[in-house]
Amino acid sequence: MTGYFIQAFIYLCAAVIAVPLAKRFGLGSVLGYLMAGVVIGPVVGLVGDETATLQHFAEFGVVMMLFLVGLELEPRMLWSMRNRLLGLGGLQVGLTTAAITLAGLLFGIDWRIALTVGMILALSSTAIVLQTLNEKGLTRTEGGRGAFAVLLFQDIVVIPMLALIPLLEIPELAAAASRLAAQATDSHGHIDLVSGLPNWVYAIVVLGAIATVVLGGFYLSRPLFRFVAQSGLREVFTATALMLVIGIAALMSLVGLSPALGAFLAGVVLANSEFKHELETNIEPFKGLLLGLFFITVGAGIDFQVLAQDWMLVAGIVVAVILVKAAIVYGLAVTFGIGSSDRWLVTLGLAQAGEFGFVLLGYSLQNNVIPADIAQLLSLVVAISMFLTPALFIFFDRFLMPRFACAGDRREHDVVDKKGRVLIAGIGRFGQIVNRLLVANGIETVVLDHDAGQVDNMRKLDIRSFFGDATRPDLLETAGIDEVDLFVIAIDDRERAVDLVHDIKRRHPRLAVLVRAFDQVHYYRLRQAGADFIIKETYHAALDMGCEALTRLGFHPFRAEQLKNTFVATENEMVEDLYQNWLASEGTGMRPGFRELFMQQEAAIRAAMQADRSDRHSVNERGWNPPPKGYIEEIAESVDPGD
Repeated sequence: MTGYFIQAFIYLCAAVIAVPLAKRFGLGSVLGYLMAGVVIGPVVGLVGDETATLQHFAEFGVVMMLFLVGLELEPRMLWSMRNRLLGLGGLQVGLTTAAITLAGLLFGIDWRIALTVGMILALSSTAIVLQTLNEKGLTRTEGGRGAFAVLLFQDIVVIPMLALIPLLEIPELAAAASRLAAQATDSHGHIDLVSGLPNWVYAIVVLGAIATVVLGGFYLSRPLFRFVAQSGLREVFTATALMLVIGIAALMSLVGLSPALGAFLAGVVLANSEFKHELETNIEPFKGLLLGLFFITVGAGIDFQVLAQDWMLVAGIVVAVILVKAAIVYGLAVTFGIGSSDRWLVTLGLAQAGEFGFVLLGYSLQNNVIPADIAQLLSLVVAISMFLTPALFIFFDRFLMPRFACAGDRREHDVVDKKGRVLIAGIGRFGQIVNRLLVANGIETVVLDHDAGQVDNMRKLDIRSFFGDATRPDLLETAGIDEVDLFVIAIDDRERAVDLVHDIKRRHPRLAVLVRAFDQVHYYRLRQAGADFIIKETYHAALDMGCEALTRLGFHPFRAEQLKNTFVATENEMVEDLYQNWLASEGTGMRPGFRELFMQQEAAIRAAMQADRSDRHSVNERGWNPPPKGYIEEIAESVDPGD
């Protein structure tokens, strides 16, 4: 038992040290986990033979990730994605498999081995790519959506691959495996219910397992979750969510299918469930921890002895795989009309092999399709290509993105031939409203946006705007930044917004900068950069919704408006304290005292809500007629706070 505690401490300690350092240097958490694994494994030797066993356990993080991905996908969304899902994804898998298979045949490899290797290397890393896209805020870009469609198809196509691999069995390998099996017993506790069954019986068993997941998700999971939710115990709901995912994974394993694909299918089935968000909240922490452990085991599992012996062969295969996959994906991205920078994003994001490669490798060994020496070599290729993926994203961020930003990606920047009192950066859903309000009141504006399509759409609506990158100082000079009274920032990129505020206040310290914040931390960063006025984009909409909710629950509209204004005023009283707490952490997060400050704020808000403000109307409330005398007391008595 002591040994397990020591091993757990080593893995967690490596993650705690390496991941924050990697994030601080802009390398991303995935590369941090991989580097941690390399250090504690091949370099220092703190972990060893248990890594392979631990990796099987850590792969459950991939299962959980695909369950959460499935929860985000309604069947209607899958249908709407069918063109890219089947077109871009299907062609990528098909062409890559064919290219690698052909290369294997040219080198004299048996066609069954070559085809299996082609299928293994055609897959990319869903875990690394989705994690990195989320961290960098690229999931909603055209390239991010394209990469997601391909990864989704790859995850689905694993099912027919798993069905095909047993049919490629090589008799010589099967005979050798039988002799070894006679001399040894399985020590991993593997249970197989389908080996030896006729193909038609196996097909029925597989269909029955899939039907169980689908029908159980529709008809059994909801009553179960309702029953558990009535207990009011959060830990029991968490146990139920884990039981569901583990049970599906076990069922898929028993019938020889991928547990990850079963979990993904269950997630899609539950995408419309009323318990969707509760499931996400409960599964997310386990998913993140296990995925991190999986990446550590990938790094720790790199065999540097094999690499040292055949480093030229390994390096050549890795480079060849990345180049072949990148060339195919780039060609498909051009065919499907993905823009220049997004084209490179999807290309570099999908150029590696993936974690399902380890699953297919193990399955191929088990079914006597690939020899052990080739499997060991391929395992090293898959691990190293995954290790290089974060580096490809860094290359994209630091070298390709600035190039496309400066080049304007699709066309040259417009010539700004108009002057105004207000300069607006961004004409998206937020900037549009600001611009329309100003123009409607006779105020001349100059609007810049780096999305050419959005600019063209605005011009069709007779909304004057210019295509250009508002973060470029020379373009701002042309747009008349020295002459405007206000600069409004409404761009969708959080990091660029912070950098732009900092740059504007450095170059034009007297210019008033008004900016949109996405959340509380973004608000703090913008304020630290020097913004004069910051508004959180959903704040007032949420307040209006809450006010409407109070009104519909029986509160007089006047009283609901009072309570809303009281909420805002009371919350603003502690804004400075919370901001100073964030500053003291040097922008890395909230200090331990943050929770106490937040609880004080909540207590102050509750106390203020109980006060009768009928004699202290604010300016915003003067247009309201106050309720009759004693009306508030009657409402307070008639409204049940628990409803």
